[in-house]
Amino acid sequence: MEGNVSEFITLNNGHKIPSFGLGTWLSKPGEVGAAVEHALKTGYRHIDCAQFYFNEKEIGDALQRCFKDGVVTRDQVYITSKLWCNDFAPEDVEAACRVSLQNLQLDYLDLYLVHQVAGLKKDAPCDLGAVTDEHRLGYSPENMAKTWEAMEKLVEKELSRSIGISNFTITKTENLLKTAKIVPAVNQVECHPYFQQPKLKAYCDSKGIAFEAYSPLGGPGRSSRINIEVDNILADPVIQEIAARHEATPAQICIAYPLHRGLVVIPKSVNPDRIRENLKATEVKLDTEDLERLKALDRNLRFLGAIMLKRGQTEEELWDVEHDQRFVLQY
Repeated sequence: MEGNVSEFITLNNGHKIPSFGLGTWLSKPGEVGAAVEHALKTGYRHIDCAQFYFNEKEIGDALQRCFKDGVVTRDQVYITSKLWCNDFAPEDVEAACRVSLQNLQLDYLDLYLVHQVAGLKKDAPCDLGAVTDEHRLGYSPENMAKTWEAMEKLVEKELSRSIGISNFTITKTENLLKTAKIVPAVNQVECHPYFQQPKLKAYCDSKGIAFEAYSPLGGPGRSSRINIEVDNILADPVIQEIAARHEATPAQICIAYPLHRGLVVIPKSVNPDRIRENLKATEVKLDTEDLERLKALDRNLRFLGAIMLKRGQTEEELWDVEHDQRFVLQY
């Protein structure tokens, strides 16, 4: 599939996911509803949401206005939401899904993801800056297996057509598959030209798990670890040169590249011009030389920090760096 852009990707359960969508993380109340409306009117058919983004009510209102005005019908829009870390207890999973459905004013989700790999206690504060080690439960293969079993029941009850994972490594996905009855349909992870995750993508391909990229532009507003002078992807001379040759913007190249790799990609914006510009990236045709040059930009540079570290745990341990490096892919 690499090198060709498809409008949809067929998931392992037969459902189709649009390969391009609108991300809504950090989209503020008072802005996100207008952004979703504009996106749908512009031609977007995939909206990525999450309970933890604290904006699903406003998105739900925007969806209802678009349904009422005939912009789109429910079955024309692919809606994703996510299970947050303090709802990992099996008895909390369905209730959390129903809260998202209520806020989004929908009868079903197209995709429901486990948002992170590590759990939090039920009473953990919403502000991550206020979360202490006492709130962190960490990652447990046994607990995640129980969470996933509850996720599978959402499909049985037709609350979500597909279920998937987010921020899962090879090692943690392997652990999940030992007991899973339903193979995750999607793994949504950080992916951009400086962090292309080729081995994780190859692994997901081998398991029939669609690979979905968040932060395709690098998300320089996300992490204090980023040196904007050194790590600004949009200022990379290779990307700027390719953009100029295609009469495109650097952002459009960063979106077009994962689409050519066969990924689902969900750039975020609330700016109407940027929303239109991002959609135009689906029309950019990269050639073999472009793809090779973009592939060579990979620095294995993760921008998103590990927000669920327990005391004494390193990021390398949470992200299974050593275990994933040793893992031998089976084709």
